[in-house]
Amino acid sequence: MNKNFITFCSFALALTIAACSDTKTAKETATVENASTEAAAQVEGTKTITLSNGASVTWIQDNTGNKLNPRSLFSDASDSLYNSLNMPDGIPASVSTFLVKVDGKYILFDAGLGAFGGQLMNRLAALGVNPDSIGLVYLTHFHVDHISGLVAKDDAGNDTKAFKNAAVYAGKVEYDAWMNDIPKNDLQKNIMALYKDSLHLFAFGDTLPHGVLAMDAVGHTPGHTAFQLANLLIVGDLMHGYALQKDHPEINSNYDMDKPKSAESRKRIMQYARDNKLLMAGMHLPPPGFAE
Repeated sequence: MNKNFITFCSFALALTIAACSDTKTAKETATVENASTEAAAQVEGTKTITLSNGASVTWIQDNTGNKLNPRSLFSDASDSLYNSLNMPDGIPASVSTFLVKVDGKYILFDAGLGAFGGQLMNRLAALGVNPDSIGLVYLTHFHVDHISGLVAKDDAGNDTKAFKNAAVYAGKVEYDAWMNDIPKNDLQKNIMALYKDSLHLFAFGDTLPHGVLAMDAVGHTPGHTAFQLANLLIVGDLMHGYALQKDHPEINSNYDMDKPKSAESRKRIMQYARDNKLLMAGMHLPPPGFAE
């Protein structure tokens, strides 16, 4: 009897020690995760939110300082309309990218300015995200401030992939237009050639990896694309002057290559966002890059 009692006590003690060990490990893990989340929240030029499907999305400001888009960019607007904003110095904006973590994987939406003053790599480092861990890059369009960040320099000064392990997804309409029809496209051709072995072309309406829907948002460029993931709608360059265009989607920026189509896309997609209660994320929305 005594022998059995001693055996039982030893077993119980072992279980207690194991439980304490597991509890300590769980607490340590939680502490590390909370510290990591807190550190991410403190990174300048970023903001992280959680989507309805549990994915996280981080706004990353790619430009330095404050950005104001000048009145001259919105020649469609009358003086009386623009003056009603009371923003004589320009409309607050940004150059932004968005990093999504879903199913344990990283997706980067657009790659920013790169060598033209981009802060993406600095922000990723501050967030503790290695560029090599980004598995997918989805491009809204091919303007310089959206694709230049795909390129880095190696030790010899040659162009190399900034995201070595990423598959790059681009709209076929956008790709074909820049490769064949749009002049002054050397930068676009060089970058697409750099990623030719990992480039995937999609059509509007396609569902891309991790359930991302590619949506027609043409007008700003021939194949300008919006992307939906859960309750997030990434609208690219749908708006360059949010304070003006949120109430007047008929107003274009002078960067829009096809103004009638751009205005139509802006009205349609903004209405879609309202109807479906989606959070918009825009590459030129004012900090912190989100709008309902």
